[in-house]
Amino acid sequence: MAKITLKNLRHSYYPNPKGPDDFALKEVDLDWQDGGAYALLGPSGCGKSTLLNIISGLLEPSEGQILFDGQDVTKLPPDQRDIAQVFQFPVIYDTMTVRQNLAFPLKNRGVDPATIEKRVAEIAEMLEVTDILDRKAAGLSPDNKQKISMGRGLVRDDVNVVMFDEPLTVIDPHLKWKLRTKLKELHQRVSHTMIYVTHDQTEALTFADQVVVMQDGEVVQIGTPEELFERPAHTFVGHFIGSPGMNVLPATIKDGQALFNGTAVALEGPIHPGTKGTLEIGIRPEFVSLGDTGIAGTVSRVSDVGRHAVVQVTIADTKISAVVNGTPPATGDTVHLQLTAAQTRLYADGWIASTPAQKESAA
Repeated sequence: MAKITLKNLRHSYYPNPKGPDDFALKEVDLDWQDGGAYALLGPSGCGKSTLLNIISGLLEPSEGQILFDGQDVTKLPPDQRDIAQVFQFPVIYDTMTVRQNLAFPLKNRGVDPATIEKRVAEIAEMLEVTDILDRKAAGLSPDNKQKISMGRGLVRDDVNVVMFDEPLTVIDPHLKWKLRTKLKELHQRVSHTMIYVTHDQTEALTFADQVVVMQDGEVVQIGTPEELFERPAHTFVGHFIGSPGMNVLPATIKDGQALFNGTAVALEGPIHPGTKGTLEIGIRPEFVSLGDTGIAGTVSRVSDVGRHAVVQVTIADTKISAVVNGTPPATGDTVHLQLTAAQTRLYADGWIASTPAQKESAA
């Protein structure tokens, strides 16, 4: 296991990059602690696979360093980094049994038979595949094949990091939850440093202790799942995480107040001095409620999602979603929206531009 440090990391697939737009990975500085569970989250093309390949040694960065426990490994090949990797499609040998597949990474490194037998038994028990150890891998279901692929990554106890590259993409939806739960349990038991790459917010938020959200080659926020939901640092994070995503409303500033459609909106706290650019107000639907007073609008859609309804309200040309418990209004009704001030934030050019009000200390 290792602490992983990325310093001033940038990468371009062009031989002579001219500017920021030529970089697939813009400057990244990260510290991942030994034994932590991390996720790289973002849409296709955001740079997360490039970053994973740089960490694994499949790609040498244009600029910057990769350190494992303070040792520079930037130019080391993958086989000298002690990394285990689990890919989107299961990497197993169909002609081998499950036992032989799990044992292969250890046997290939000359580990003694007694240790191999012990480790294979431990991993098989963790993965709940003890009863199929002597079956050929070719006949396994897709979820069991991916379990074996995970097991091959976890069977070694001398790895610096285990990396998962979209490991549940090909798994049936009803089995994903089970495998996500199993993977979280495995991390708690083996305590390896793990990095999980995905475009699926549910996978990232249920697995990781810290999530790195990426967009257009940049890291836009790093935080716990709770921090990303409660206080998105960028409108992209607010929109990408949550279902439905954060409401983003066009805004202006007048006399130190944020206005939406000419109406002053109370924010979490003061606006950063000198704020300018494209201004927007962000608030999650969970913190928008219906009341007798507030910003008036017309209900344009009502979606029943089981535990609650998502009511979409149109004000001018802007659509605002609210999570409503109980009986929702009907389409076409006029309603009044109330925004929870402590959860309402101003953003400038996508980045948060308001500060939470300081709580008064107890006397």
